[in-house]
Amino acid sequence: MKILSDSKVGFDPISLIVDGKRVFPMMGEMHFSRYPHQYWEEELCKMKAGGIDIVSLYVIWIHHEEIHGDFDFSGDRNLRLFLETVKKCGLYAILRIGPWAHGEARNGGFPDWLLKDSVDNGYEVRTDAPRYLEHVRKFYEKTFEQAKGLLIKDDGPVIGVQIENEYGHCGGKNGEEGEQHMRTLLAMAKEIGFEVPIYTATGWGGAVTGGMIPVMGGYCEAPWDQRTTEIEPSGNYIFTRERNDHNIGSDHGLGDGITFDMNKFPFLTAELGGGLQVTKHRRPIATGLDTAAMTMTKLGSGANLLGYYMYHGGTNPEGKLTTLQETKETGYPNDLPVLSYDFNAPLREYGQMEDTYRQVRLLANFIHDFGSDLCDMIYVEQPGNPLKPDNFEDIRSAVRCKDRILFDGETVKSGYLFVNNYQRRYKMAEHKNVELRAYDTDGKSILAEFEKIDVEDGDFFFYPFNMPVGKKAVITIDATPVCQVADFDGKGHVAYIFYKDSEKEPSLTVKGELDGHKVIVITRDEAVHGSKVVKNGKEHFIISNGDVVTKADGKPELYFEVSENETKHAVFKAFPELLDTPDGFEVLKKDDDSFTVYKSQNSHENRAEAFWSTDECSDKLNVSIKVSNMPSDRNEMFMSIDYEGDTAEMYFDGRMIADSFYTGQKWEVGLKRFCGNECEAFCCDINIQSLKENTKLYLQKWPEMTDGKACRVNDIHLIAQFKIEI
Repeated sequence: MKILSDSKVGFDPISLIVDGKRVFPMMGEMHFSRYPHQYWEEELCKMKAGGIDIVSLYVIWIHHEEIHGDFDFSGDRNLRLFLETVKKCGLYAILRIGPWAHGEARNGGFPDWLLKDSVDNGYEVRTDAPRYLEHVRKFYEKTFEQAKGLLIKDDGPVIGVQIENEYGHCGGKNGEEGEQHMRTLLAMAKEIGFEVPIYTATGWGGAVTGGMIPVMGGYCEAPWDQRTTEIEPSGNYIFTRERNDHNIGSDHGLGDGITFDMNKFPFLTAELGGGLQVTKHRRPIATGLDTAAMTMTKLGSGANLLGYYMYHGGTNPEGKLTTLQETKETGYPNDLPVLSYDFNAPLREYGQMEDTYRQVRLLANFIHDFGSDLCDMIYVEQPGNPLKPDNFEDIRSAVRCKDRILFDGETVKSGYLFVNNYQRRYKMAEHKNVELRAYDTDGKSILAEFEKIDVEDGDFFFYPFNMPVGKKAVITIDATPVCQVADFDGKGHVAYIFYKDSEKEPSLTVKGELDGHKVIVITRDEAVHGSKVVKNGKEHFIISNGDVVTKADGKPELYFEVSENETKHAVFKAFPELLDTPDGFEVLKKDDDSFTVYKSQNSHENRAEAFWSTDECSDKLNVSIKVSNMPSDRNEMFMSIDYEGDTAEMYFDGRMIADSFYTGQKWEVGLKRFCGNECEAFCCDINIQSLKENTKLYLQKWPEMTDGKACRVNDIHLIAQFKIEI
């Protein structure tokens, strides 16, 4: 996706349009004020390598004006520097300027002084009350000072602005009064100078939008739910025309609770849960497969923008007057960690690239090469597709397709059959030896049929039919498309890469001539660990247990991890073969007729050690940790703490620097921000609060109790992250 200062950007009921062409962007949320500014560039490059085109970001009011009139846009709060870095990394931005944000921030992002002022002067926030609007105007003006000159019209990265958040769904006014307030805020933003081609508003759950483009959401679970039991299955794994996830699986009519006309706006998402932020009372774990299956379901249901909240986790900044997290004490429904906003996101609190990152990247690879063509493929409901998420017996399926005129003048239906047999936390029926068919809108005409397969519990995939390969052929194949590699042979031909779960050879039907173009089928595991990289102006598909990130200067680097007491060489395989073997690497072997394997000549070693002692005091365990022998050539050192308890806090020089709500996962803390990469030693203290067996709390798996409680450290591991240019 390329947007220039003079580009014509708009939309129709189908998709966003740039310079007359349909575009399908990938968007991810990162909060600059929740991450150390010295690492912004590295993290934004990771986001781009993960497939993100647009960075969405809250400007959280309380982070910038905690004290009335004392605005702070310095250090980690430096919005201008962040936007400049977004541009440097080749990304775009959508500013979510509130004034109310939520974002699990204190008061939803409102400063305490604003709420006190509203009480003292008898007005209601989030309305057209003149005194409230005066305060909002000042905040908007100060925010615009940071963004001035960085809008897309000025050749900057900012292409859009979101006004308010969940207005009319979480607070605010409904009906015409709510619509008018949204129009008031939009007019104010424009008057101040926020002139951008895209204005959005969240549209789910009855939120009002003021005529702006509605963006939708969907999460795989609900940590804000006040229950502490297993909850009903999420409707976000159901194929449906319904955009309002609050309405999926209900007996209400299509679009019930939505305040806008779905026929006038494209289906765009801004808050697909990239993970879940745990709360004190409810701590579900979102896995990479949870997110991937949900995303594919939205894709099959007609979404034409995939936006993730959060895409990058973070850490709440230190407040001047109070802590800055959401709490029940301030009238909000949940207690959150003081510091951690990890979210189990694709990129986690300390920039960890884990399975969710790779699962989302896999879909992004597809979107970047096939998304524009997908945009005007309509959603076609399939016969037998269940509409309620508690149906675990029937295969869930959808089709997106359109008419395509072939090279010989024939018109055919071209598109994709989507199949989902995944429901988070529930077992789906297995379907043996089934023949999958794609049906047209009449529910009877068969558009494509595929060889019989077994659809297992947890499977989700999509198959193309009549997909163009070059200009002289279309193919139908029972494998999922990954990406294209242009000019793989230096003769202008394109390689089309697919993956297949089973060991069974894919069934490929070709109509026409491939004419030198190539079809490559890899495993799903290889696809998940693969990324498309441009090196020396040429496209390559690289597979590695590490992750390739291209720096802002265009040079790709391979990130990889080495466990303690381990020595490892960096290894990757590439298609096509690299023009030049990277410095410090050797060609290990030609894996087959497609991929070439490379191995670093030098190994990387991790001899770091962690020593700890414990002191139990009543319902708390105090742990003193000393880390030594950290390798000096590392990029990061992750301390992985296997503890059991209710909560944990980490202290350095007497100041709390990290915290955790226990979920059953290992608590991973990146040490780079605390001691740099030159230091070989690090010391800290941890306080663990015991978890009692009668605590009202939802955990997916409880720890073993001793004398009615759990409060222990099982182990501490040190994982060194290295990076090497390839």
